Amino acid sequence: MGIFPERAALDAMAHRWLLWMVGLPRYPKRVILAICDFLMLGLALWVAMSLRLGRPYVPPSIELLTVLLAAPTIGVATFFQLGLYRLVTRYIGGQGALLIPVAVGLSALLWALLVLLSGIQGSGVQVSGTRIPGVLVVPRSVVIFYPILGAAFVWGTRQVAGWLLKRAGIEISVRFREKTSNVLIYGAGATGVQLLEALRHAGNYVPIGFVDQSPTLWGQYVGGLKVFRPERLSGLVQRHDISEVLLAMPKARRRERQAALKQLEPLMVRVRTLPAIEDLAVGRVTVSDLRPVDAEDLLGRDPVPSDPELLARNIAGKSVLVTGAGGSIGSELVRQALRERPRRLVLFEVGEAQLYQIEQEVEELLQARRAAGAEEARLPQVKAVLGSVLDGSVVRRTIEENGVETIYHAAAYKHVPIVEQNAVAGLRNNTFGTAVVAEMAERCGVERLVLVSTDKAVRPTSVMGASKRLAEMLLQSRAAAARGRTVFTMVRFGNVLDSSGSVVRKFRRQIEAGGPVTVTDPEAIRYFMSIPEAAALVIQAGAMATGGEVFVLDMGALVKIDDLAKSMIRLMGLEVRDAKHPDGDIAIEYTGLRPGEKLIEELLLGENITSTEHPRIFKAHEPCLGAADLTKAVDALRAAMEADDAEAARTVLIEAVEGYRPRLRQDESAQVIDLGALKNRKKIGT
Repeated sequence: MGIFPERAALDAMAHRWLLWMVGLPRYPKRVILAICDFLMLGLALWVAMSLRLGRPYVPPSIELLTVLLAAPTIGVATFFQLGLYRLVTRYIGGQGALLIPVAVGLSALLWALLVLLSGIQGSGVQVSGTRIPGVLVVPRSVVIFYPILGAAFVWGTRQVAGWLLKRAGIEISVRFREKTSNVLIYGAGATGVQLLEALRHAGNYVPIGFVDQSPTLWGQYVGGLKVFRPERLSGLVQRHDISEVLLAMPKARRRERQAALKQLEPLMVRVRTLPAIEDLAVGRVTVSDLRPVDAEDLLGRDPVPSDPELLARNIAGKSVLVTGAGGSIGSELVRQALRERPRRLVLFEVGEAQLYQIEQEVEELLQARRAAGAEEARLPQVKAVLGSVLDGSVVRRTIEENGVETIYHAAAYKHVPIVEQNAVAGLRNNTFGTAVVAEMAERCGVERLVLVSTDKAVRPTSVMGASKRLAEMLLQSRAAAARGRTVFTMVRFGNVLDSSGSVVRKFRRQIEAGGPVTVTDPEAIRYFMSIPEAAALVIQAGAMATGGEVFVLDMGALVKIDDLAKSMIRLMGLEVRDAKHPDGDIAIEYTGLRPGEKLIEELLLGENITSTEHPRIFKAHEPCLGAADLTKAVDALRAAMEADDAEAARTVLIEAVEGYRPRLRQDESAQVIDLGALKNRKKIGT
């Protein structure tokens, strides 16, 4: 009876020891494996020699012992070279069963060649007074027995390790006993090569080869893998059971990325992408950098490099105020303004949580500069102000106390259905908030006020769009009056990818949940732009303003929302479920346009557009109500809002905002725009 407590204690100790072994970092584990393999190969060689001689073998000299020890040394080196130690011991599976005998056999041949070239022989024997030279120290049969025994011993240690772990209650998931997936790397450049190295170290992927669009690389070998032409993708996927394609192409080559994604979309494989090396903070590719393909990757327009002079013109050495600093565009404006080294940066935000988050991010960026040796005097002063743009006294005090010279006004309510249901609140914030900021800027002598506007302000069907168009007209009116030195301008663009409330975020979440993916209308079309690119163009457009212009950003081609949803589904390795594919993975449901939404967005009211210093920024001089009519409309709108009468407010907007046609119910017909005529006009993005 007394044995059992002692045995239980030993079992517990063994369990702790095994857990400790499993929890070790990668490199200590490899050292332990290498030592174990050295011992197993040495044992295999000793057994082979003993069997051949018919007695336990003892090396007669140090020289012979050195020759014999060279065998396991070469074996371990060969294991490292062939990547055996990159395989997880517990999950070594079929690939290890093949790799171990190959590695041992190759090492045995190398060792036999070394012995042969060394010329070391035995001591010889005396026969009838004549000395016969010694034979080779390693019999030929040992060269055959040694790799067989060595492969068996090494394979056995892996199996024993798995058995011990299983016996100790440490589960070995069947899912990981083999490599999880065969993958192709699309892009054989520097990023692809580093990704290959990362995959080999990770141990749960089998890279089959590269695919690249460059004809000069076809048929060549990169990192030991063959480079195939894109036309062979379909055959490679079927022949090698490819489950994932990893896109390793620089983000700057957006047209090539889009072409690659179009080739991959019908293949029913999961596609993940990797940023360019210059986009990685650590400067080295890791498997964790891989991410699902985003809508940004589907845009065919290459981003135009920013003009450093335009970026710095109204920021460098100045005091800059960003309203709505915690929002999607506002926070990116803050980040980019910070890079241009302003004298002071003021973060103005009504939401406490958002203000705290962007303030902490800015502080971390400044700390990184300090750590890099930046002088404190050259770092901008940062001030976070919690307040509403409707509070004139707070806005004025903020401008005066910080000597603000440039304002980027990004504070707005932007979600169309929410503003439609809360029309008075939306008008108060978007229109009258802009009026307050503009008035205080003019009073305090601010040099420049840039309003971040939207394509929904053009012939709007929503209160949100109408409120932004009215805000534009208020700035146009102030610019026309030229009562002060402040330059008022506005920048208009479409949807930004992955912003709060972005359709891309919603689609991704719905796909991950198993669907369905909800699309408002199969014919709905939108402009899209990435947040960093939009913010950079806002800053550059504002720098070119002389007063009263509406700057319009080149948003590229119109994107059909239905096509975007289907592409995102397919590029996650899933199939769209529809009438043709009833057994597909993800269904698409069409919910109808929501109140205030348009079928097709526009960027311009009129035809009068001119180019600017920047190839992606155009300038429009759009019609505006006269000062008297605009004042009358604003007064009527204020009265309706004070009475909390949304219908009266909409009536005022119909009269004041050109092209405003409210769309209040889902069953109302959407505003129809002739897309052919739209593309034939002299407008942006076509």
